[in-house]
Amino acid sequence: MNETHTGSAVQHSLEAAVTPTMLSILEDLIGFDTTSCNSNLDLIRYVEDYLSQYGIKSTLVNDESGKKANLYTTIGPADRSGVMLSGHTDVVPVEGQHWNSDPFVLKRLDDKVFGRGSADMKGFIACVLNWVPQMVTAKLETPIHIALSYDEEVGCIGVRRLLDLMKNMPVVPSMAIIGEPTNMEIVVAHKGKRAIRVNVRGASAHSAYPTEGVNAVEVAAQLVAHICEVQRKIEKNGPFDSGFRVPHTTLHVGTIRGGTALNIVPNECSFDFEIRHLPEHEIDLLISDIEKFAIDNLEPKMHLKNPDAGIDFTELFGYPALFTAPNAPIVAFVRSLLDGEGEVEKISFGSEAGLFSRQIGIPAVVCGPGSILQAHRPDEYVSLEQLKACDSMLRRLIESLKGKSVTAN
Repeated sequence: MNETHTGSAVQHSLEAAVTPTMLSILEDLIGFDTTSCNSNLDLIRYVEDYLSQYGIKSTLVNDESGKKANLYTTIGPADRSGVMLSGHTDVVPVEGQHWNSDPFVLKRLDDKVFGRGSADMKGFIACVLNWVPQMVTAKLETPIHIALSYDEEVGCIGVRRLLDLMKNMPVVPSMAIIGEPTNMEIVVAHKGKRAIRVNVRGASAHSAYPTEGVNAVEVAAQLVAHICEVQRKIEKNGPFDSGFRVPHTTLHVGTIRGGTALNIVPNECSFDFEIRHLPEHEIDLLISDIEKFAIDNLEPKMHLKNPDAGIDFTELFGYPALFTAPNAPIVAFVRSLLDGEGEVEKISFGSEAGLFSRQIGIPAVVCGPGSILQAHRPDEYVSLEQLKACDSMLRRLIESLKGKSVTAN
């Protein structure tokens, strides 16, 4: 295979659209280790400086620590609504993964570009930034808004501060394209998510006399078994939506911690579970039923041995589902940017699209280069063909906004 880096001469036929400049930007973006546990400020300042070269002023919205920031800007007339291109700047960790190259150094092998975030979703951001000079000179009739967030990978945390700002803006975008990797298919729906931590408070005792204590691990196991039973009932009875690869709501217990020694009845156990739900599935009632099972069936037995024993539920984070009608104007508009092609899709993973749609009423779809199957894995990559398709979409977007306004409602 032919391996090159972005400083090399461009040899591939696809690169009539995938320019050296765009690959150079992508190389720079991948070079910033913006794992969610780290600051993203170096990347944000890079983008801010890049935009300033074209006379574009950015608004930064920091987190409480001042170590992370969202970025928002408008190119074109600021007195009207336009099309927002949105992406997150953070990436998932590489620890524990075996990579065949440095994950934070872009590497090209034939028709693929490797690096952490290449698919999810710095490839999209690089495509957008590459077209900024043309956006500036195009004399847009309808503006293009660019929104970059932090901490999407750990619960869509950062964008919420940006939403607080946007709620008070005199003009908000009329539609949003979130560039998560969808193979450039138009995604109109994704599942919502709730992440919940359960803490079981038991009572310690010598393991030779287990009836003297309250075994927190055993109580947690009973509750985990109940959650699994709830999952089985949903798999059997629904609700269902065949548009999703997994056509129903799912419950999943991901981590559990408890006990200190084999000869001690454990007095504490905690576990985390998540619910990824269909847009139409009312999960507040589902969560209430799980809590009710704990209150009615588990805690009374615990209290017989120790009145201080109990079970606590704490929501860690969540984000809403997305549902945009397949016949909505935004879908027709984005399809026109894809040369009239592309079927609408539904995805089981989440994005910030549901927050834009539900919290401030911006119609949204998800459409971006790369495959989610390549994201979060060692040797993550995006193909040049996908970058070319995204490049073509953005070129058509600029052309379409030069002489007309667009609406999504």
